[in-house]
Amino acid sequence: MTGPMTGGVRLRPLTVVEEGDEALVGDPATGTFVAMPAVGGVVISALLRGASQEEAAAEAEAFAGEPVDLPSFVATLAELGFLDDRPGDDRPGDVPPGDGRAGAERQAVRTAPIQMRRWIAGVSRRAARPFFGRAAWACYLALALFCLAVFVTSPSLFPSPERDAFLLDDVGLSVLLLMPFVLVSTALHEGGHWLAARAIGLRSRFGVDRRMMLLVLETDLSQLWTVPRRLRYGPLLGGIAVDVVVLSLLLTARLLIRQGVWSPAPAVDATLAVWVFVKLAGLLWQCMVFLRTDLYAVLVNALGCRDLWRVKTLLLRRAFGRLTPAQAAELVAAGPADLRAGRWFRWVWLAGFAGVLAWFVFFVLPVVVATLAWTADRLVLGPFEPRFWYALLCAALLLGPYVLALFLAVRERVRR
Repeated sequence: MTGPMTGGVRLRPLTVVEEGDEALVGDPATGTFVAMPAVGGVVISALLRGASQEEAAAEAEAFAGEPVDLPSFVATLAELGFLDDRPGDDRPGDVPPGDGRAGAERQAVRTAPIQMRRWIAGVSRRAARPFFGRAAWACYLALALFCLAVFVTSPSLFPSPERDAFLLDDVGLSVLLLMPFVLVSTALHEGGHWLAARAIGLRSRFGVDRRMMLLVLETDLSQLWTVPRRLRYGPLLGGIAVDVVVLSLLLTARLLIRQGVWSPAPAVDATLAVWVFVKLAGLLWQCMVFLRTDLYAVLVNALGCRDLWRVKTLLLRRAFGRLTPAQAAELVAAGPADLRAGRWFRWVWLAGFAGVLAWFVFFVLPVVVATLAWTADRLVLGPFEPRFWYALLCAALLLGPYVLALFLAVRERVRR
């Protein structure tokens, strides 16, 4: 060992999760997590217990079978922001790992262009747990199979954008009404992630990001790195579980109408059709593993990857001869699991552009084209006609998210 070692080291309320020959160490309050050799986890666990540097070094040496340069390791922890450098009187009391309150004065790392600063709870773990137990997941699977069976046996219930996206004959008003449908559907989906995270005692936060040309709401589940891998699947799939429940209820209602069991007003059936259209579009979007969707996160967790998205990009650049020396060094340092998965995932990602295009052509393009055609008919009336401004407002509300997504893409490119 080199350098002086005196006294203990005050750490922030870190978590340590063992994963094979590595330890995943992080600060839940800031959402900062790093993978390091298992001996690093031994040192941090000792320091968190209140051990002195000498005691922690002894434990690490016994684990590794060789001396450990603890002062250098502590300096690395300082660079990562893992040291608690506040005066003793300002340090918080004992807080459970993952609670997110200790050290809240440090702003969490931003994972989306637009994002909440604070982690939120709101529901107790005990209240949320029944919705994500084994029995609940069995029900969600059964409901998913039910939805699939309905679409196979009753093709007329499969949504058609030209027919189901517009609730009324007035295209503009239909577009205005479609926006709340999309927002509520998205909120329910993201709420599923949040509720499932609460079921295992974690907090999350919401933000706005983009996926290619589309604007999306997302739930930051960074605190999943504080729990073992097997516990991460529930929060990752919580949004899809809520989507399946909602879709099954909608399809059941429409089946009852088709069978004559229920005879509501035509507007009710039309409203249900809009909901099915919106919800199915969202579900199919989440199935695109070649984007950073829910099932992509499940794939990364199952394969034990750390940064598959970045490794995929580096491997593609190397395949096309565009890898810089710095990027080559980054690729050499990548984890084995990321490299193994990246070799085939990079081609899945490239082929996925066709899938995104097909989804866009089926679900989005018909709505956009119909709205623009309707808008053009009214814009020719001139700005002195009220219908001119009404059409302009409807078109702006429909195209606004795509314009914002383009703005975020340009800003991201400029920052790079």
